[in-house]
Amino acid sequence: MPLCFIEPHDAIRVIAESIGREARRQLLGELVRSWVDAIPENELESHYVRAVADLDEHDLSMLAAWHASLEVGQPIANRDFLVGVFSSLGENRREALKIAAGFRGEEAFESGISEDQALEAVLPLLPREQAVELAQECLELYLWDRLGSEN
Repeated sequence: MPLCFIEPHDAIRVIAESIGREARRQLLGELVRSWVDAIPENELESHYVRAVADLDEHDLSMLAAWHASLEVGQPIANRDFLVGVFSSLGENRREALKIAAGFRGEEAFESGISEDQALEAVLPLLPREQAVELAQECLELYLWDRLGSEN
């Protein structure tokens, strides 16, 4: 039985502070995916609308290409189209939000928004169970980072 003296949310913060830039980028991607998994089903669309609203043309094209792989009609790299077909994605709605939010997170990371700001915005929204799972993934990232990744 493992002993744990730190809450998972705090463990994630500590690990984020002690890893390199590429590992932090991956950690933030995992954080976004965990956050999307925690969103109640009835709130997915509103989060998707906000995520898509902030995407640039390149990201809209990439998201439309992903939609094309699902064969939901002829995809158009257009916010109205992408939001309009969201409800028809069925089981893939959560994945669509993960992709859109991931693009948005990458843009924030590139524009200099600190990892701390991202962690403070999203981490408190995670239920404890998901924070535990994310903390385990963070430990793997920590080891990957410390055992010789190019960082």
